[in-house]
Amino acid sequence: MIIAVILSSVTAIHTYAQKSHNTIDNMEKKCIGNQIALYPKPMTVIGTEVDGKVNWLVVGPTGIIGHDRIFVSMSKSHYSNQGIQESKKLSINLVSRQMLPKANYVGSVSGSSVDKSEVFEYHWGENGTPLIDVSPLSMECDVVDIYETEGFDNFICSVTHTYASPDVLDGEGKLDYTRLKPVLFEFPTYSYLATGEIIGKCMKLDSTRGMCAKDPMGADGFVRLSKIEVFPQFLEEYMKYATEVGEVSLRTEPGVLTMYAVGEKDNPCKITILETYASKAAYDAHIASEHFQKYKQGTLHMVKSLVLSDQMPLNPANRIENYIQ
Repeated sequence: MIIAVILSSVTAIHTYAQKSHNTIDNMEKKCIGNQIALYPKPMTVIGTEVDGKVNWLVVGPTGIIGHDRIFVSMSKSHYSNQGIQESKKLSINLVSRQMLPKANYVGSVSGSSVDKSEVFEYHWGENGTPLIDVSPLSMECDVVDIYETEGFDNFICSVTHTYASPDVLDGEGKLDYTRLKPVLFEFPTYSYLATGEIIGKCMKLDSTRGMCAKDPMGADGFVRLSKIEVFPQFLEEYMKYATEVGEVSLRTEPGVLTMYAVGEKDNPCKITILETYASKAAYDAHIASEHFQKYKQGTLHMVKSLVLSDQMPLNPANRIENYIQ
């Protein structure tokens, strides 16, 4: 009797395993060889000193080893390697969109034939490595080991100092990557990518909401002030509608760049909303959206007056961006 039960269990397990195996076999995945597919990664410019001159080099393959070490993998043919091997120091500078053209340049010419020391304005860090002024985040590193593979020097580093621009820090002084927005590099097609959207918080995924990646301001983008006066008896209810439509619009609509509502101190029933749209099409999509229509129809009887006033930026080069905590 016991043997029969065991045989029955083994048969059931084998049948389940066979079904699971068949499911995996039927998945539509294609083998693409042994390609390293952990890209995209933050694009970096490595700074070092070679023969008494500063040299810059774009490096894509960087990574984290545990919680206290990072590595920088560089072809042995690079001019920078000899400076790193001699000083046992380097700097890692994250690339912003602003510095991308120059970063791309220092990655396309060799320091052995071109003096790249003045491509970036820089200063010396406390550990004696050159740091790019315009980089939003730079790290000074000591090389603690060099692991060689065929054709590559892999520098194992400890971080001695990390420097961040004030505008990429949150209110608690911590790095805010929605502000930092480093340029990403992916190896298979040698392309630069923008940092993507926040989709949630680690360990709190079910209780947090992310914001979609935003479109750049187009030629037909515009800024508008919506001036609203609400009947006093409906103010509290109106604010619930306004808060919901603002949050959903910013979280889900790439073309809604800002939706910032304020009320007058002396008369909170008078509300002004700063709205910024990446394009006319983005605005049209916004007013046609289900969440906007819910707000519009639900508050019609609450609004005493409404004035829409389109604005012209005094400096078009300034771009308003919005962040949701």
